[in-house]
Amino acid sequence: MKTLVLAVLNIVLLLAMPAAALGQQSLISDPEIYEKKHFQEQCKTAEFADGFIIRQDINNDGLIDAVVDEGQLTCDGQKGPQCNDDGCTYNFYLQVAEGGYFMIATAQIYGYDFVQRFGNMVLAMKMHPRFCDRTEGDPCTVTARVRGTKFVTISKK
Repeated sequence: MKTLVLAVLNIVLLLAMPAAALGQQSLISDPEIYEKKHFQEQCKTAEFADGFIIRQDINNDGLIDAVVDEGQLTCDGQKGPQCNDDGCTYNFYLQVAEGGYFMIATAQIYGYDFVQRFGNMVLAMKMHPRFCDRTEGDPCTVTARVRGTKFVTISKK
């Protein structure tokens, strides 16, 4: 019986720990420095195009956030090494009033537009058709708004 109780307790702790770790994400001073340092450690030669980082307010709070497009990275001569049929990796960072940034999402997308819909700025992300429940055809557009620290899907076309 004691062994069963310990086994259940271990399972509960394993399930709870990842959630607790996510809630305690530490702030970084600048996503550009953080991301470039990461790739400079991963690649013998890392080159970053002008579009590697875009700074804009993505959650309508007046603070300038950051979006990193890993497709604008050339690592050891290979452009966009993480890009595939689903697109390239984009990392979305929010700036907080206290200073610093934290990552709220990573998405494998073809690109995005920042557009105004019903008075709010939203992200219209171009994605693989399967994200809109299609097997082929033109890329789909998933429109999302950032509410607080979460992406909220508005539509899929």
